[in-house]
Amino acid sequence: MEIGQDSGARLERAPSLPDEIARMLRDEVNKGTLKPGDRLPTEQQLCRMFGVSRPVVREAISQLKYDGVLESFQGRGVFVREDTGGSSFRIDEPDLNNQKELAHILELLISIEVAATALAAERRSEKDLQTIKAALDAMAKAIDDGESGVDEDVAFHRSIVEATENPFFIALVTFLESRVRNLIRAARASTARFEGLAYKVQQEHEAIYDAIVAADPVAAKDAAERHLRNAAARLELYREEKGSLRPAG
Repeated sequence: MEIGQDSGARLERAPSLPDEIARMLRDEVNKGTLKPGDRLPTEQQLCRMFGVSRPVVREAISQLKYDGVLESFQGRGVFVREDTGGSSFRIDEPDLNNQKELAHILELLISIEVAATALAAERRSEKDLQTIKAALDAMAKAIDDGESGVDEDVAFHRSIVEATENPFFIALVTFLESRVRNLIRAARASTARFEGLAYKVQQEHEAIYDAIVAADPVAAKDAAERHLRNAAARLELYREEKGSLRPAG
């Protein structure tokens, strides 16, 4: 078994290496190079094949586990699932230059995150509030330091979803997050281009946090929907400026 032997698997650089490696491994499964029940090469071997670090390989494998393509067994390794056909939900990384596909994925993301934010306002604990506030403060610091704040943004929204205490919400949003990471990067890149806009976005985040603190699900829902729809509009502004969308690295 030689993964990517005929397609030049080694990657020099990509906007999102984990997403690209996950796509390439999935292609090997679809082509039959990797068959159900086959053991995946070790992390170290995959690192050498693709020329990337272990964290990148681990994130790619994690994506494929969420997709139901791979499964791991302690002490044995990672294997291609025997029952990959039709038993798992799957979304390929969206084509960010396809306006219809972009609208569909944003519609799904907004619907899920808005509902999760309302639940978080009802169920959050004091520990949840501390975690959400820490992510909010980290975003503010990133803005003051002139950084993109992508990781802090992701952490803020993830901490809200975790406050729902619903494992299915958490699993689904984690899965979607791996698919729309480039959307978040592009939206943040758009924000960074306009003086003062980053602080306006931070105010949107603060409104979400305040509603969750107040245990007001209606206000939390409204604040989350307003923020996410504004983020979608900022993404479209980025598209218009660039002509076609290239995710920020």
